[in-house]
Amino acid sequence: MKWWFNSIDETGKTQRYYWTTKCPSCPIKAQCTPAKVRRVTRWEHEGVLDDMQRRLDQRPDAMGVRRQTVEHPFGTLKAWMGATHFLTKTLKRVGTEMSLQVLAYNLKRVIAIKGVAAVISAVRA
Repeated sequence: MKWWFNSIDETGKTQRYYWTTKCPSCPIKAQCTPAKVRRVTRWEHEGVLDDMQRRLDQRPDAMGVRRQTVEHPFGTLKAWMGATHFLTKTLKRVGTEMSLQVLAYNLKRVIAIKGVAAVISAVRA
């Protein structure tokens, strides 16, 4: 069976539309679609999402582990920032503010893990 496709950019995402000319003669066409042909739409990177879903199905506890390890720094940063808003406006300034928050968080973690003396000697080097 030969499949045809066309790519269209919709809102920054390339959508691929697939269809075939065999639909009119297909024995199960009535179960598939009432239209003349059936068109299938997929995002060009949807295979990546399918792979991720397959991995999550194999390890249902993975999201719990992710929440325990990755979400903690964001919760800490949110608490530092007052959990409501950024102090600056515009994307560039907010990005700078967030970068400073992340730098401060990482520096505090390094000091807690390595100690003040090790951090100071590393900065001098």
